[in-house]
Amino acid sequence: MPAAGQAQNITIAVGAQVTSLDPQYHALSPNYAVAEMLFGALTSFDANGRLEAGLAESWKPVAPDTWEFKLRPGVKFHNGNAFTAEDVAFSIARPPTVPNSPSSYAIYTRAVKGVEIVDPLTIRLKTDGPYPLLPTDLAQVTMLDKETHEGAATEDFNSGKVAIGAGPFRYVSFRSGDRLELERNEDYWGPKPVWKQVSYRIITNNGARMAAILAGDVDMIDQVPTNDIARLRRESRVKLSEKDGLRIIFLGTDQSRDGESPYLFDNEGKPLPRNPLRDLRVRQALNIAIDRPAIVQRVMEGSALPSAQFLPPGTFGYVPGLEPARSDVNTAKKLLADAGYPNGFRITLAGPNDRYLNDARILQAVGQMWSRIGVTANVEAMPWTTFAARRTRQEFGAFLSGWGTSSAEASSPLRSLTATPSREKGWGGSNGGRYSNPEADAKLEAALSELDDAKREALLQEATRITMEDVGIMPIHIQKNVWAMKPNLVHDARADELTRAQDVRPAAK
Repeated sequence: MPAAGQAQNITIAVGAQVTSLDPQYHALSPNYAVAEMLFGALTSFDANGRLEAGLAESWKPVAPDTWEFKLRPGVKFHNGNAFTAEDVAFSIARPPTVPNSPSSYAIYTRAVKGVEIVDPLTIRLKTDGPYPLLPTDLAQVTMLDKETHEGAATEDFNSGKVAIGAGPFRYVSFRSGDRLELERNEDYWGPKPVWKQVSYRIITNNGARMAAILAGDVDMIDQVPTNDIARLRRESRVKLSEKDGLRIIFLGTDQSRDGESPYLFDNEGKPLPRNPLRDLRVRQALNIAIDRPAIVQRVMEGSALPSAQFLPPGTFGYVPGLEPARSDVNTAKKLLADAGYPNGFRITLAGPNDRYLNDARILQAVGQMWSRIGVTANVEAMPWTTFAARRTRQEFGAFLSGWGTSSAEASSPLRSLTATPSREKGWGGSNGGRYSNPEADAKLEAALSELDDAKREALLQEATRITMEDVGIMPIHIQKNVWAMKPNLVHDARADELTRAQDVRPAAK
């Protein structure tokens, strides 16, 4: 292949939809990946989830309630505008104002209570008391050009009109559901990307994605189907790149409706007068009916880790000893009977069929496992975009979803997935079941103002344990991340599963 710096093109096929080019519209891993190619943030995460410098070259607390960020000099947006503290202030203020956001980035900006621009390259962000996670939060908040993006709508990003950032690649074109075309930003502040042109194709069908890499039509794919991994290890036309991930696959349940739910019925198809999912015993029954090792071995073919909590071992806030419960049909039946449902009930169980590895197969497996305890699941698998919109409207009794994070700390999933939804705090943006536990919230609140790492981790562990014992969600497993590529490429695999063109380069000869 040509040496770095010469004209080179790469075609990457990804298995999940990019739902928007507005980097502050929908907090979703495929959108994060695109945002990191086009835009950039003050801080960033390395391949292992550790915090590193981004558009800010340094940061430090200058008071218990104030963080100071020093911006990189000489950074320019794709339109030539200089990146300054005014842009930072604008970018932090925008997320809560983005309309119709399915999963808001406001969770990462709510801690900022005041902004002081010291000079064009220095900004101070004030919080309500000590807040150790601000540099970590701001790794998720894309920096925008105030002059370009003030008043811009999400549709303006998707059309390309304002798809202007300070990232390593520039926008060329975007066809939703099909592909994003990029070109190298020759004025990028950091190491210049190897690739002059990037074709970022969206191929959600596993078979089509596999056919594309084996035929040589694309240079790299993500989300390698688990049933093809063993074969690909023997395939000379491709090689694999692998890393243990930070994505939890879980089940959520409707816990907002106390009375009748339109998605829960008795065995004759009549609506139940009360929502059984509000009863801990029912949630426990559904949880221990799930045979996680069987799903990992038979559905995921070993490419996952059974889990009973948000993150894998070794991460900040992981709870030692909190292991997945063994599947126990008899105990589950007794719990249902004790809760007043000796004959079970019917429930709508929904999820995507094109977002996570084997998502539709996992749904079917869970439905079959629940049937053994008398709970009949009406399984509905649908395209991700349809599912996401319906989940936001709370149209399911139970649902399969996933949560991937770039930060290997439990505060991130706690705030998004299970904290009581609060627009004021920015909590619960992905809490599709509207779960709420004041005791867990209090532990989380305390952790978010604790500067001592050991004490903060202990509080996060307590919040996690409380949430899991209350079956706020039902973790199933943590995915392993696997990519396939042509043998003449090298890839820096990421724990957060983001597929970015800047992480791929030609292999040394």
